Amino acid sequence: MEKLYAYFHVNQLDFHPKYEWALGNRIKHPETTKRAENIFKKLKAEKWIELKEPDNIPLKAIRDSHNYQLITLYNTAMALPEGETFYPSVFPQRKDSKPDPTNIYHAGFYCFDSGTPLNNKTWQAAAWSAASSFHAAKEVLKKGSVTYALSRPPGHHAARDTYGGYCYFNNAAIAAKVLRPKGRVALVDVDFHHGNGTQGLFYRDDQVFVTSIHGDPREYFPYFCGFPSEQGSGDGLGYNLNVILPTGTKWRNYKKTLKETVIPAIKRFEPDYLVLSAGFDTYHKDPIGRFALETKDYELMAKEFSALGLPTVICQEGGYYTPDLGANVVSFLKGFKGRIK
Repeated sequence: MEKLYAYFHVNQLDFHPKYEWALGNRIKHPETTKRAENIFKKLKAEKWIELKEPDNIPLKAIRDSHNYQLITLYNTAMALPEGETFYPSVFPQRKDSKPDPTNIYHAGFYCFDSGTPLNNKTWQAAAWSAASSFHAAKEVLKKGSVTYALSRPPGHHAARDTYGGYCYFNNAAIAAKVLRPKGRVALVDVDFHHGNGTQGLFYRDDQVFVTSIHGDPREYFPYFCGFPSEQGSGDGLGYNLNVILPTGTKWRNYKKTLKETVIPAIKRFEPDYLVLSAGFDTYHKDPIGRFALETKDYELMAKEFSALGLPTVICQEGGYYTPDLGANVVSFLKGFKGRIK
């Protein structure tokens, strides 16, 4: 039996945000290295999963999704002294501003929240996180298989010229752009929070169908987008689908949404590839998500996607109840086990 390849680089652990500002409160940062460490430990115990270290990602692959100013800002942060972290606190009106990405104090032009800090390890961790998704997609192109990218930091809130929501590079978008020249891509976001960055990157694209299942943006991050009225524009009109589920949603209703709305929409699009932004903050114990899924539900969810029979890249997004995060990821991957030939 061949193995499911899971991509991860140890340098993704060099970035240690200690706290964030959330609704005026300073709290311990949820996006800790323990998240990836817990997942890695659980993956390592599964004999049918093979951990692989990605090579460097070509800069062009990052620039295909992010503009040079955002990349320059992260390079600027590399000059910060060891141990010093910069938290954007001034967020100017973009249309009236002339930012300088070589000035760390201008970071607020590019960032849309106060919980996504910069330090001299941000670029390294984010680039290796992107490399994990890039090479997972390359493997799928080569073998038509199912792969998993342990992408940490996560990515689905990062847009072409902005970052936030703990995200710096959009890992799922980078994977989709590897696959897109070879066929149509369905990108499905099952994180509790709407993938605003991913939506923006493909909003005018009729070759990438983006759908996100998430909590109500009127109550939950990112607040300003993720509504059903957002359906794409230009050539991409009709190729963006947002599905809002109520607080406390359990598997029974989640499954109903998949079967009646999401899976049929994917089939109508007739994609050649599938990219999954796999967030596990839908878990009933998650501190910042508000759905009520259980560990066993993730395998059932994955089976719904596996039944599509598409070459698939799974990119790690959220999930902040660390003690059970690895078990939830393994449960999800087991849903694709029947596809590993």
